[in-house]
Order: sequence, then structure tokens, then C-alpha cells
Amino acid sequence: MLENAGAPAEAEEFATQRDGRLRLLIPLVVGVAFLMEHLDSTIIATAIPQMAAGLDTTPLRLNLAITAYVLTLAVFIPVSGWFSDRFGARQIFVLALTIFTVSSASCGIAQNFEMLLVMRIFQGLGGAMMTPVGRLILLRSFPRKELVTAMTYTTMPAIIGPVIGPLLGGVLTHYLSWRWIFYVNLPFGVLGIILALRFVGDIHGSRSVRFDFPGFLIVGAAAALLQFGIENIGRPTIAVSWIVAVLAAAVLLLFAFGWYARRVADPAVDLTLFRLRSFSVGTLAGGICRIGMNGVPFVLPLMLQVGFGMSAIESGSITFVSAVSSFFVRPVSKYMLRLFGFDRVLFWSAVSGSALIAGFALMQPDTPHLWIDAYVFIFGLARAAQFMTSNTLSYADMPSAQLSGATSLGGVLQQLSVSFGVSLGAMFLGIVTWDGSPLTPQHFHQVFLLMAIIPLLSLPGFFFLHPQDGVEVSQHKRKPK
Repeated sequence: MLENAGAPAEAEEFATQRDGRLRLLIPLVVGVAFLMEHLDSTIIATAIPQMAAGLDTTPLRLNLAITAYVLTLAVFIPVSGWFSDRFGARQIFVLALTIFTVSSASCGIAQNFEMLLVMRIFQGLGGAMMTPVGRLILLRSFPRKELVTAMTYTTMPAIIGPVIGPLLGGVLTHYLSWRWIFYVNLPFGVLGIILALRFVGDIHGSRSVRFDFPGFLIVGAAAALLQFGIENIGRPTIAVSWIVAVLAAAVLLLFAFGWYARRVADPAVDLTLFRLRSFSVGTLAGGICRIGMNGVPFVLPLMLQVGFGMSAIESGSITFVSAVSSFFVRPVSKYMLRLFGFDRVLFWSAVSGSALIAGFALMQPDTPHLWIDAYVFIFGLARAAQFMTSNTLSYADMPSAQLSGATSLGGVLQQLSVSFGVSLGAMFLGIVTWDGSPLTPQHFHQVFLLMAIIPLLSLPGFFFLHPQDGVEVSQHKRKPK
């Protein structure tokens, strides 16, 4: 049975309590870094034809630039916690920002495909360390009762990035050059480095833990194969039989790591974190719900462009509305949790998210754009509420000593939920057009109805929550029955 260890009493003084300016500056630095990392997962998708022409290669081959980035993320996110404990979170965060910024500039000046591919791998390395280590800095800079405020800054970039990435990439490519999708990172990266060196404290964990190299090889290979298999469901570059073989190998390696982790003192990924009920429900049940909702930013622009005949700019301006709505959820999220508790907010945001995904099937090419905008805005509210609440719950009861491992493992699962959501959307499109017929609005309607089922699969997991889970963070007081 899942249990919560309960957070220890926090007698220490946090950075944001010593200096009130840090309540804004630390989330700003970390939030900008997160936004850069999430943008780079999607921003080059719309620029691939122009990039292929400029680098004298094919669009299909250039898809490797996307795959290389997300594969590197999958491999190195799991061990970022060990590096932050060993060398300090500030040092690793600044190093990650530096690697990401320099490799972004190098991508922009790339003269051939090979140079771009190598630099995208380095970008992925920087991004893999930025996300979990930045989240760790936030968690250790705010007291537990202000965790909702801290976590909203880590969640909003994950919501906004996949939505505005294709639009921003298209605008920069159309009006400037594809190279600017990389140059745009430079001022933010330099500013982040300066602010991190000035305002982020020197946070260390246990320096005595040895690096589990065998475990890193096993879990890194498993994560890479799982990510590669998921990516190929949506953008197949290998035969279906090979996709099945890759996914099977990934599952076998995960089982092998589970067996291995029980026999070593400090494994590369701490699987005992799943014994904590709030972490398990927030990452696993919440992850299932996010998979369904993460498919919408992929399928909706396709329906608007291919099914309804809109331009890329028109489509992007509509989908961008869901990112805007996340700013309305952030100020009220802590009040929702105080009033209803984690369990009810998660349950009803999943139910409403499922209903809203199904509602996209009612849209037609002649539906007024204003109605679509309003509907996308409402869906964005439900999506943001679910993402922010599940991410906050994951760390609400986590003991401080386990935060670095938790942010690393949580980062992997969050990355996979994004990829899996996109790939499932692509797979469903393939299923409804199995006979090779051209895509119509009715095909997209069928896909949305299929995707609406996925958030409902998370509901049994939310029933495992107890009213006291995360109560120190939510400050919710359930009235006795």
C-alpha cells in the first residue's frame, strides 16, 4: 500500500525568506530556462523545409535534429540530480545554461547537417540538466507552504512551450531566417547565467554518494529506446516491426533496472520514491492525464490547417490562446487547493479536460473563430489546472533529502508524457485513415474522441489520494462527514 512519509519540519531559513526580491528573481531565472528548453523541443518543426534547403539536406533527414535533442534529454535527465548533489545546484544550473546557450549559437551558425546534429545533442545535454536542477533550486528556495507558488513557475513553461513553439518558429523563419530560432535563446541564456550567479544560492546534497555508472547505462539506454520508440510512433523512420522491437527492449531494460536497483545502495534512479503516495499519484496518474491533454497542441493545429483550411499563422494564433489562459490559473491555483484539496482539483480537472477534448469534435470549418478562441481558452484553463496541481502534488510531501532524485525522475516522466501525447495523436490519425484517404474534419473529430478517453484512465489513480496528502502545501481543511 502506498504511504506518505510526511515532510519533516522545516526549521531552516529559505533564500526567499532572507531576501524578498528572490521570490521573483529565482522563479524568473528558472522559468526562462524552462521555457527555452521546452520551446526547443518543438520550435524547429515548422522550419524544417527551410533548414533542409539551407543545409543542403532532406526534411526527413533533418528530423534527426529533433530526435537527437529529445533522446539526449531522455538519457541525461535521470542523473542530473546526482550532479547537482555532488557539485552544487547553482554550478550545474549555470553550466547547463552555458552549454545550452553556446550550443544554440552554434546551431544558428551551422554550415552543414552534421554540425547541426552535434550541436543539437549538446543542446539536449544542457536542457536535460536545466529542467530538474532548476526545479530543485525552486523547491529548496521556497518554504513548503509556498510550494504552490514555486511550482506554478515550473509548470507554465511546460504548458506554453509546446503551444507557441511551432508558431514562433514559423514567424521567425518567415520574417527573418531559420537561424533566428536558435539565436533567440542567446539574450535569455546570458541573462540567466548572470542572474543565477548573482542570486541563486549554493545548494548541495549528499556528496558521499558514488555515481552509479552501471545503473546510468541501463536506465539511460532504456529511456533512450523508449523515447525513440515513442517518437517513431508519431514520425516513423523505421518499420513497425522495429518500433515494436525497440519498445520491447526498452521495457526489458526497465525491468532489468528494477531488479538491479534493489541490489545496490544508491541506484542512478531511486525507485523507492514511488512508495510515497503523493509522488506516485502526481507523476503516474497525473502523467496519464497529461498524455491525453498533450496530444491536443499537436492535433488541433492540424485540424485547423488541414481540415479547416486555415493558414499556419491563423492556426497558431488560435492555439496560442490556450497558453494565455494558463496565466489566469496561476493566481488562483493556491486558492483552489485550499478550498477543494488536491484530490478534488485533480479529479475534476481531469473530467473537465476529457469533456473539453471530446468537445473539439463538434467544431466545423464554418465555426466562428471567436467561438473557437473561447473554447480553446476554456480548455487551457482545465489543462493548466491539471498540470500545475499534479506537478505540485508530486513534491508536496517529499523529504528534502530526496528532492534531487525526485526532480530527476519526475523530469523523465514529464518529458515522456509530452512525447507520448504527440505520438498517440499521430497514431490515432493513422488509424482513422488506415485506407489512405485524405484527412477530413470528420477524421480529426474521431481522433479527439479517442484522445478524450485517456484522461479518464487517470481517475482511479486519483482515488488513491487521502485528504491529508499534500495538506501542508494545500492548507486544505476537509470538513468531517
